[in-house]
Amino acid sequence: MGFASPATDYIEQRVTPASVCMTPDSRILETSAGYAIIVPVTRPQQGDALLILSGGRTQFAMLMGQSLICDDGEAIEGRALEDVEVLGRVTHFITRHYEDGRAV
Repeated sequence: MGFASPATDYIEQRVTPASVCMTPDSRILETSAGYAIIVPVTRPQQGDALLILSGGRTQFAMLMGQSLICDDGEAIEGRALEDVEVLGRVTHFITRHYEDGRAV
């Protein structure tokens, strides 16, 4: 039979975005570039990165002054803000990095 390896007591859990950045009220969203950690927000603050729903499309935007600057560089301001729903605040962006098809 033999003895069990003493190293089995030291097996660590695999590090995932969820294990590093998650809180009880947050959720993880997979994006084309990696992951975004989203938490609910009731009153966005200046400079917050937000996940918004605008025109039937979800996208990331930054609150700057009285407008939202989207990730494509477009600004949503004035009356157009009435059609925007804030889905949450982004606490972390986790970006994938690859080199020659291999994870770095």
